[in-house]
Amino acid sequence: MSALNDVTPEGGVPGNQVELAIGGMTCASCANRIERRLNKLEGVTATVNYATEKAKVTYADGIEPTALVETVEQAGYTARLPEPKGTSSQASASETGAEDDSVRALRNRVVVSAVLSVPVIAMAMIPVLQFNYWQWLSLTLAAPVVVWGALPFHKAAWANLKHATSTMDTLISMGTLAALGWSLYALFFGTAGVPGMTHPFELTIARTDGSGNIYLEAAAGVTTFILAGRYFEARSKRSAGAALRALLELGAKEVAVLRDGTSGPTEERIGIDQLAVGDRFVVRPGEKIATDGRILEGSSAVDASMVTGESVPVEVGPGDLVVGATVNAGGRLVVEATRVGADTQLAQMAKLVEDAQNGKAQAQRLADRVSGIFVPIVIGLAAATFGFWAGTGGGIAAAFTAAVAVLIIACPCALGLATPTALMVGTGRGAQLGILIKGPEVLESTRKVDTIVLDKTGTVTTGQMTLVRTVVAEGEDVDELLRFAGALEDASEHPIAQAIAKGAAAQVGDLPAVEDFANIEGLGVQGIIVEGEVSHAILVGRPQLLAEWSQHLTPSLEAAMAEAAETGQTAVAVGWDGRARGVLVVADAIKPTSAEAIGQLRGLGLTPVLLTGDNAAVATAVATAVGIEAGPDTVIAEVMPSEKVDVIKRLQEQGRTVAMVGDGVNDAAALAQADLGLAMGTGTDVAIEASDLTLVRGDLRAAADAIRLSRRTLATIKGNLFWAFAYNVAALPLAAAGLLNPMLAGAAMAFSSVFVVSNSLRLRSFQATHSDTRTSTDHIAEASRPEPANA
Repeated sequence: MSALNDVTPEGGVPGNQVELAIGGMTCASCANRIERRLNKLEGVTATVNYATEKAKVTYADGIEPTALVETVEQAGYTARLPEPKGTSSQASASETGAEDDSVRALRNRVVVSAVLSVPVIAMAMIPVLQFNYWQWLSLTLAAPVVVWGALPFHKAAWANLKHATSTMDTLISMGTLAALGWSLYALFFGTAGVPGMTHPFELTIARTDGSGNIYLEAAAGVTTFILAGRYFEARSKRSAGAALRALLELGAKEVAVLRDGTSGPTEERIGIDQLAVGDRFVVRPGEKIATDGRILEGSSAVDASMVTGESVPVEVGPGDLVVGATVNAGGRLVVEATRVGADTQLAQMAKLVEDAQNGKAQAQRLADRVSGIFVPIVIGLAAATFGFWAGTGGGIAAAFTAAVAVLIIACPCALGLATPTALMVGTGRGAQLGILIKGPEVLESTRKVDTIVLDKTGTVTTGQMTLVRTVVAEGEDVDELLRFAGALEDASEHPIAQAIAKGAAAQVGDLPAVEDFANIEGLGVQGIIVEGEVSHAILVGRPQLLAEWSQHLTPSLEAAMAEAAETGQTAVAVGWDGRARGVLVVADAIKPTSAEAIGQLRGLGLTPVLLTGDNAAVATAVATAVGIEAGPDTVIAEVMPSEKVDVIKRLQEQGRTVAMVGDGVNDAAALAQADLGLAMGTGTDVAIEASDLTLVRGDLRAAADAIRLSRRTLATIKGNLFWAFAYNVAALPLAAAGLLNPMLAGAAMAFSSVFVVSNSLRLRSFQATHSDTRTSTDHIAEASRPEPANA
């Protein structure tokens, strides 16, 4: 949890900032209500996020943070200030535990309610199960469900009532309590409690006084169905803060610090939280760099792709700056810490993700929007019904019966199934196709998306250095060139060398042994390969290394080197026995399906934009190859992680609805900022957690499938909501006329539920645009395997 800090809010007035943990919200309307209450305070600007259950508040000097908490509590919710600095890890663990407890409690509520509700519904709908006194057993089972199981709805409805608003919770609470209340009246004061009472299985329309009717199955069923929907929603919300936790987990946990001793510097292992600015620490090959710093000794290649997104390793030496959590791929380094803790680039990236999540447009749930209109209408209709029958001499009992019947039939059982069933079927089908949808809020964005921003490295390309081209001098043998160069590079730790070694081995098989291997710093490697009685002195590296041994490149090889440089590729020269023999070109290879995927995205009405930290030459070459028209608005290169967020914001300010596809830590904040974030499943956990949709396969074509499936799932949910209301609205006139009998009410609810479920099941027929019959398990297994090198 972030601590209090000085900021300059909108308007330019210096102030303070705090992030409150909010409790008790049940829908997006609650978030809006809290936001309005906080913003009414003078000098306060607040943004409340329902998904993350956080309020980001900027307040002027002179306002106590406790006053903000009191304001939230006065609105009927809970708020908690951040823990003091130094206890953030314990606070995070405490919050995670509290979230787990909350979800577990909701699950227990669902399970208990379901166990009690099933026999109540069965007895009400199947006459053969209606034995003597079955109605009293129904009451015994249903009462705990309506009172205890639906308690969260009743609390929310009470809070809504105090603020003169209504949501889905108001409708649920009102309908279930009305059904229970009337059933109690009929059982204790009417004829429903007599031995042998049954609900006849007939769909007749007849006026009754209601004294023989009970609606316990409706009360218990609605409660259980909607509780189940809330549980699945809570499970998906539970991971809302996982992106931040995953980011902070990426850093090193321990560091080897150099301490001055009597006999010279000695290494001491300490926790990363004990590291201070100015400390010198050691980074060995393969280790993560502990924090941001400046290199004092040593040279190496650093894999910074996690932060920068660039697939080409960065060559570093004394005086160069390095970023914490990047990986040392080469030699031993001694680094002086320049930034630690919250000041590091990794921590700043975490803050970018957090800010993007807090500022993300909060998708209003469709059911709540409809309920906001529907509930006042139903209450008005119930009141009008009571007034009409009481005023026309129908009697108070008949008037009350008709009014309560309106409230009961207006609480549609199918409404609890509308979203969960479509989401369950849609997400299940998506998982089969390698598409993971996080929750119902995600789906609303897909309908409006018109621009899709594609990260280059790991999304459009493989994200791995690969041997893509071999150029040989006239008269030379390609296989021999690959065997010799591959053998030499196989002895090197450098990422480019390993790409060449893998590519060579894939083409020619086993590589020969190397003798007298040596690394020429900054130039390349050399060694001797003995085959039979013949030995060859091999050189692999920059042209300068070969020139030192009078092995000058031919014009064709020089042209190959120049072409590689122009397109942002890396070229390595190879020579032996006094001659330059060839050039090996290494690059981040384009995925074979990327061009097809771009065409599919265009077919969905989306404008593709390529975004990368690589140089403009590389970006333009990749864009042209996959069918993205090169231009200043469609190919955006040389951007830092924070600038990626700015690009997304700029597009949104232009009125565009933006989807973002990425795979790296450097993409996490942009994924959170975008209206729709899609993460490649082959990418980092941080990117996946910050996204709305995850593409398990790592195939960009899955992005088009994900958007199509999301749009179709959203359309199904909307259809379900319409019919969930429509069937019951159609019965409202019968209720108002006092003609509703329990079997007719039960039939309307049952039919609407069956329709909603069957409509949702149609999503199982959704097909991907390309043939792929593998299961999600196959996709995950494939995603975990390294991609082969391509020559």
